Amino acid sequence: MHELSIAYSLIDAAESAARAHNAHKVTAVHLKLGAFSGVVKGPLLFGYDLAAKGTLLEGSRLEIEEVPVIVHCPACGQDSLLPNVQLFACPLCGTPTADIRQGREIEITALEIIHDSEDRDASAERNGQKPADR
Repeated sequence: MHELSIAYSLIDAAESAARAHNAHKVTAVHLKLGAFSGVVKGPLLFGYDLAAKGTLLEGSRLEIEEVPVIVHCPACGQDSLLPNVQLFACPLCGTPTADIRQGREIEITALEIIHDSEDRDASAERNGQKPADR
């Protein structure tokens, strides 16, 4: 299951980015996942939870935006949604094409983070106290 090793890589990258922005905790990771990336969503979600244990991302959500395959046709010059990844041909004119313009992505697009001061303020509000001035 290579999705587990990919999940560990995502966690490492997200945690590094979060620490660079002085995050106390990550609540969500937004990911673009191409249909032709070779990664299966279900096992990635399962691996993500395992890989996040003991990190700033423990308990966070992995929000996946599935990205379809778009190909460019050399004959008609159009970019088109590939309706079947088993047949790499332009859906408009039928010309074979291997020019993939979209659909191989495994890309973190955003992190939802909590800074230490935000966490303290939320905790104070839950306990009926006034949040500290920033």
